Amino acid sequence: MNQLKQISIVYILLFITMSGISFGQTNSEFIRVPDGRNINVFKLNQHIGKAMDSIGVPGLSIAIVNNNKIVYHNTFGVVNNKTQEPVTKQTIFEAASLSKPLFAYFIMKMAEMGKIDIDKPIYPYLKAIFPTGVIAKESFEAYQTLTPRIIMSHGTGIPNWVKGPIKIAFKPGTDFSYSGEAYQHLGAAFGTKLGIGWGSALDSLFLKEAAHPIGMNKSFYTWNDILENHAAKGHMKGKVNLEMHRDKKVGPGYSLQSDAQDYALFLIEMMNPKNIKKHTRDEMLKEHNHFKPDSKLLKETGQTGWGLGFAQKPTPYGMMHLHTGNNQDFQAYTMFIPDQEYGFVMFGNSDNLFPLLETIEQLLGEHF
Repeated sequence: MNQLKQISIVYILLFITMSGISFGQTNSEFIRVPDGRNINVFKLNQHIGKAMDSIGVPGLSIAIVNNNKIVYHNTFGVVNNKTQEPVTKQTIFEAASLSKPLFAYFIMKMAEMGKIDIDKPIYPYLKAIFPTGVIAKESFEAYQTLTPRIIMSHGTGIPNWVKGPIKIAFKPGTDFSYSGEAYQHLGAAFGTKLGIGWGSALDSLFLKEAAHPIGMNKSFYTWNDILENHAAKGHMKGKVNLEMHRDKKVGPGYSLQSDAQDYALFLIEMMNPKNIKKHTRDEMLKEHNHFKPDSKLLKETGQTGWGLGFAQKPTPYGMMHLHTGNNQDFQAYTMFIPDQEYGFVMFGNSDNLFPLLETIEQLLGEHF
């Protein structure tokens, strides 16, 4: 009897050892993609590894959601291509513009709590601290009409990033103009309204009310000791950039640091909300800014509009909600299709992540 027990234990240990290739990387041997196919995880890992080597992507964090659960999370490559320090499950990446949808979620949670009205102009919260000359004289009246809803759906008419006085291109709420700059104003207005500013105190509120309740413990808008120890280094044209973005202020348009597993929890919340009300989630995913027929995005990508945080693209499998991120030496991408309970997110520490996405699509099917 004792011998049989020993043999059983040996077989169990052998099974665990042989399963080690995917243990900790995924909860499933196969992943279901939106077109209904099941993709072998081992094949996916091989495909990504070869593509990264071919394209020259230094490091990657990637996660996939099936049935509102993270079924795949893996990391590849290096934090720094000089030191060859490997990317691990603890490595954190700049999320770039993937900062925006998560900050929109935070604002919507605050709206539920009565701390902000998304249809009231933000200017009254800013006028006491507003330096003269920030807004061009001819645009000042239009600026005073900007609301969180208009900002989160990119209807402000403000350019993406601005040097010099801000000029508003059209009557707010009547057209589309993607703007990270406008998100910065929203963050400053909200922090000022609460009397806490837009530094680490605003980040702490985000963690308490938005991130931690859905399990996100590796996502921050301002620099801290965790990031000091676990942040990846960016790369441009194959060369490592040792200059880190140690942001002391919340940058709703760009400063989020996260990883694929943490961000996948946000995608799950968007598909199966637990921390916000369902009607709040529905409001976020509803189209608030429909692209005009001559829209460049419509013509080039098939995207048709913007909700409160995410772009929208109809697919044969349901509406895709998506967002790209590009801080140059860091790039990121995410999408999810609620009808399929499917989500995808990837973070890279280089300027060539999107050719990798195109190569991954050769295996997984259309994701952008």
